[in-house]
Amino acid sequence: MKKLFLLLFLFQNAFFVFGQKSDSLSTVNKPFEFQYKKLYVPAGLMLTGVFVDGRGEESLKNEVAEERNEHLFGFTNHLDDYAQFAPFLAIYGFEWLGMTPRTDWQNRSAILLKGTVLNLGMVYFLKKTLKEPRPDGTAYSFPSGHTAIAFAGATMLSIEYGENYKWVPYVSYGVATGIGVMRMANNKHYISDVLFGAGLGILSTKIAYWTHQYKWNKPKSTIDPFAGIVY
Repeated sequence: MKKLFLLLFLFQNAFFVFGQKSDSLSTVNKPFEFQYKKLYVPAGLMLTGVFVDGRGEESLKNEVAEERNEHLFGFTNHLDDYAQFAPFLAIYGFEWLGMTPRTDWQNRSAILLKGTVLNLGMVYFLKKTLKEPRPDGTAYSFPSGHTAIAFAGATMLSIEYGENYKWVPYVSYGVATGIGVMRMANNKHYISDVLFGAGLGILSTKIAYWTHQYKWNKPKSTIDPFAGIVY
């Protein structure tokens, strides 16, 4: 129940965000418009993460952990520690390769900074507040920070390049999902941690876009402010 209250607190400001509209057909600095339906996926993932986080031995999270211990006991791999940052590198790397992003690098960097602060801030707050142990007994488990970072990067990558390159969301979210699976395979997180972390990462990036004012790199006005004034 404590997690549900924290989740509702997290969402209460999201529904008051208003998207910006643009009449420009350019793909550069095109605002990401707020729509309620864009909350469905992250909200669904986070709510599912809360509800499957049961404490009983027959709960889904413990059942998945038991399956992991039965088939992957002793498995360990550090690939997820590095791969979680891959989407963020691609946010700039794709442009270097000649692909056209939605936003110029100045505004993109500001959005990335805001989204990262919100994402990691909420991860830290929840971990320290809930203090739930990981499947291997170490601290702290809920939510998965690696997964939150990976899905935040995947969401930004999809927003920046997905409109012009339809394959980008499939690849970026595929990589992020693989990182979440790897966290469970490494016995570092339950499925509830991963689901909530995925939703939190998506939501954090979307809020960063919805609230961005695009004040960086504004083109200079070509209109004479004194035109039409009679002295």
